Amino acid sequence: MKVRPVPILTGAAQYTQPKDANPALDPLGLMVKASLGAFASAGSNALRSVLDTVCVINSFSRDDEYLPRALSKTLGITPVHAIYSLIGGNSPQMLVNRFARDIAAGRRRAVLLTGAEAIYSIYRASRSRTVLDWQDNVTFQHLRKKNLPASFDTLLRMGCEHEREILEASGGTYDEPNNAVEEAYDLFLPQFMYPFFETSLRHASGRSVGEHQRYMGRRYESFSRIASQNPYAWSRKTYSAEELTTATPQNRYVVYPYTIRTMANINVDQAAALIMMSDRDADALGIDRSTWVYPMGGAELSNIWHVSQRPRLDDSPAITEAARLALKQSGLSLSDIGIFDLYSCFPSAVEISRRAIGIPENDPRSLTVTGGLASFGGPGNNYTMHAIASVVDRIRHDRRLKAMVTANGWYNSKHAIGIYGAEPPDCPWEDRDDSAAQKTIDAEALPEPIERAEGILTIEAYMIRYDQHGRPERATAIGRLQDGRRALADVRADIGDLRKLERIELVGKTGEAHYDAVSGRNWITLSAY
Repeated sequence: MKVRPVPILTGAAQYTQPKDANPALDPLGLMVKASLGAFASAGSNALRSVLDTVCVINSFSRDDEYLPRALSKTLGITPVHAIYSLIGGNSPQMLVNRFARDIAAGRRRAVLLTGAEAIYSIYRASRSRTVLDWQDNVTFQHLRKKNLPASFDTLLRMGCEHEREILEASGGTYDEPNNAVEEAYDLFLPQFMYPFFETSLRHASGRSVGEHQRYMGRRYESFSRIASQNPYAWSRKTYSAEELTTATPQNRYVVYPYTIRTMANINVDQAAALIMMSDRDADALGIDRSTWVYPMGGAELSNIWHVSQRPRLDDSPAITEAARLALKQSGLSLSDIGIFDLYSCFPSAVEISRRAIGIPENDPRSLTVTGGLASFGGPGNNYTMHAIASVVDRIRHDRRLKAMVTANGWYNSKHAIGIYGAEPPDCPWEDRDDSAAQKTIDAEALPEPIERAEGILTIEAYMIRYDQHGRPERATAIGRLQDGRRALADVRADIGDLRKLERIELVGKTGEAHYDAVSGRNWITLSAY
């Protein structure tokens, strides 16, 4: 019987650009740095001869489907396949899993996978703190031409529009992140969705508002300590739980219950790169076996696509099932995993993953290898590649170690999980059909929320959004009407009342909901705060 090739990681590297870099490299330059580092990490000058695939993770700061070809030309390689990924923080891990299956099936020989963001440099340039000579960066030139702010809102909307164009040109379909009702409440940005998960989790845990704030803070305090020891981290300052979660002029609320320091920091210049190939080619090239790291298992699943149609807001069936499938393939149990990196764009993302996987609340194992997206940095869709590169380095230094990495796209929506170690998986990589698991998840979808709600609404989750000065502007709740149907509503409250809502638990409370034709939204009046 013919033995299938076994996929391995032979190269991994990261690069964080100094904050005062002058001239500053754009994403292509950063990817070149990381890619050269990955080649050096592999320890073979002949490696480029077998590279047949170059894949670039979607970059908000240089959103250009020609990036893989530009990178290949700069590196002096001629891949057969040049791939530019879709938007989603799940992409690096999802692609590692996909390429592992391709290598095992003989469809690919070797892959360079890389990505980068340089949003901090664009931010500096917008405030005249540096001059950027990025003539071939289509995103930077578009921002300048249209005099647009270099904000995540702007970059994400530009990226989504570009993705739509690419998909439609190729005959594909673009999945709108929001349904019509969610869109009416301006819930496009991830920072407006994750507070729903957080407040739902808080209520399910039985913790009070203050207790949960301290719980979030302690988790992120431990993350910041890890980032402080990571030479690639964007912020290497250790913050206490109180410093992370207490709203101050320097750490204002952005969207309750999240302050600036508890949210992913996309305002970074960071790059990472991985090299994957078969064990056969690695042996033929003389790559030292003691440096090989095996993807031991992986799976990718999605939750019900639109948040308001999920039966529960504090859960992730996709993570539960993907973790089970990945562990089964690897031949490991959860107790065999020595280190984790749980995607940490917001505290609720970490907590949902921890619970869904089954990691005990007070488990002594760390839940991040980098320091997390708030402290280490959140370079757009590419964060998880940094986590994987960090895992590769850890396993090279301790061959007994096993690691689990989770990756998350959009609003706890698209998930990919990978297991890594210094030995081959129990079950070979193959084109496994997980569609039955996906159908089981999707079958639980609720109908779209009621656009025009009338009657008593019981709140399931809520959030408060703030202006640039940390003043509360508007609260939005999601809940159930008496007949069980889901509805969204803005809370009737002035600025003083909104301040009160920061200190009390709204989940479980009821109020009278009515539709307002002028605003096009439902409004809920609470009997008491």
